[in-house]
Amino acid sequence: MRDLRTFLDTLRREGELVEIDAEVDPHLEMAEVHRRVIAAGGPALLFKRAKGSNFPVVTNLFGTKKRVDLAFGTRAAAFVKRAAGLPHELMPPSLGKLWGLRDFGWQALDLGLAHAPRGPVTEVVGPPRLTELPMLTSWPKDGGAFVTLPLVYTEHPDNGSHNLGMYRIHRKADDRTGMHWQIGKGGGFHHHLAEQKNQALPVNLFVGGPPGLIASAIAPLPENVPELLLASLLVGERLRRCDNPGGPLPLVADCEFAIVGEVPPHVREPEGPFGDHYGYYSLAHDFPVLQVKQVCHRKDAIWPATVVGKPRQEDFFLGDWLQELLSPLFPVVMPAVRQLWSYGETGYHALSAAVVHERYRREAMASAFRILGEGQLSLTKFLLLLDQPMDLGDFKAVLEHVLARFRPETDLYVFSNLSMDTLDYAGPALNEGSKGVMMGVGEPVRDLPREFRGELPVGVRDVAAYCGGCLVVSAPAWRDEPGAAARLVDAFPGWPLVVLVDDAREATRSDARFLWTAFTRMEPAADLHGRQRVHRNHLVFEGTVVLDARMKPTYPDELFCDPDTAALVGRRWAEYFPAGKVAMGDSDVGHLDR
Repeated sequence: MRDLRTFLDTLRREGELVEIDAEVDPHLEMAEVHRRVIAAGGPALLFKRAKGSNFPVVTNLFGTKKRVDLAFGTRAAAFVKRAAGLPHELMPPSLGKLWGLRDFGWQALDLGLAHAPRGPVTEVVGPPRLTELPMLTSWPKDGGAFVTLPLVYTEHPDNGSHNLGMYRIHRKADDRTGMHWQIGKGGGFHHHLAEQKNQALPVNLFVGGPPGLIASAIAPLPENVPELLLASLLVGERLRRCDNPGGPLPLVADCEFAIVGEVPPHVREPEGPFGDHYGYYSLAHDFPVLQVKQVCHRKDAIWPATVVGKPRQEDFFLGDWLQELLSPLFPVVMPAVRQLWSYGETGYHALSAAVVHERYRREAMASAFRILGEGQLSLTKFLLLLDQPMDLGDFKAVLEHVLARFRPETDLYVFSNLSMDTLDYAGPALNEGSKGVMMGVGEPVRDLPREFRGELPVGVRDVAAYCGGCLVVSAPAWRDEPGAAARLVDAFPGWPLVVLVDDAREATRSDARFLWTAFTRMEPAADLHGRQRVHRNHLVFEGTVVLDARMKPTYPDELFCDPDTAALVGRRWAEYFPAGKVAMGDSDVGHLDR
């Protein structure tokens, strides 16, 4: 699809878009309406009257699998699958094989970029007045209003190669925003190079445009693979660009808005807090600043936005679709990796599982190092390794498979003093933490217990089996007994994995709740416990491994709507949706307990 409005027309025809005539405030109110609708599996929302702005706002564009499929269809997935098979299909090469691929070749020729002097995005060009744009404040402790679907375009200062990434934008003034470049991101690398030269980095901030442009900005592509090439594939034609009346970088012609500016060198200002997709606040830290020079937009521009928080939100549906789209390429880039999946319920970077080859002893670890060294996958905090194909999306089955084969003495690795995802606060400091790898290869070595029998240890209120081999324990609060994990390592013999939480029944209500609780509240080096010894410089675990996933005092607050906004939205629900056809979900729970 060429632009946002084409997608909106499709959603209207499919009954997937509801228009809201009532005036709604982008400060807290709009986000809570969105959260309640997505929690109930509801439609995309077009807020026609955003308080304080002349621009309408559309949210929840990708909040169901159906809408993601409507946005992208099947053409791109078929192309990627075919491209991944070419190395095998063409060997040995022959004229007949090349002729058989002529349809694929014609499709490939349609990809790329096109250029024109002007485009719809330059219909209105004016000075920066960012306070007139309906940016959302989503959570009560957010540091202000943010662009929540930002498409940040930069180019390499030396060779001109580009990066398109989604880095949150905190509005600070009419002409200034924060630029939240996390570690391991292409735009941040460009800024680092420009800063070394004492140069400002030109930036285009796009908002809206083809759905494929949004998806390509968050796709986990290798660093040197151009995002605009993927965007062209998803759009289904050459991506149209046009001249930039206010800066050196070309604009994507069919976007709704283009905010043009530069990031000066050696300037940092506090950015945040912001309620993030891990389900907690990310705190205020010093980040670079975008100095805005000009704002371009369509005459009838629509401001697209999203809301992140506890899973599953919009980013979950897009993220899972992108994994499925790109999965045929994983064995091409990493030949020993047969399958790979990252779990959106954990924020993606906190947990991944991979099916790898184990043709000789410890070959699986070669694949682990390959995964942990690849682009955004290098931010993975905990990695499960298997050597037998299975549905990695079925996490209970995956964990049982691993635990039945896992030998704690040799199959658990903890790597300390490493970088960690900027948004993950389980580590000792910003961007710092550790990684863990747990192997479950070969034949089973144990039968897994599935029910706890016996007396509860002192201080343990309750237990619940999440799956075979994994017991979830309601332990004393961390502030009351920080050392509970070490005390309980021998309390549950026969269970290969024990997870300490604040409420075992709540943590085991669903797979999503377990994943979110267990893996967003742990850091391998600090929170994996057991009877330990060192052998040949390897940390050997013996017996039960205890994972301490209790909330610690150093963690940011969990995200909840404030009572006043919750009450306001509850009172106005019939005003937003007078036809009465939009269900109201529980925004504090979302999809966690489904």
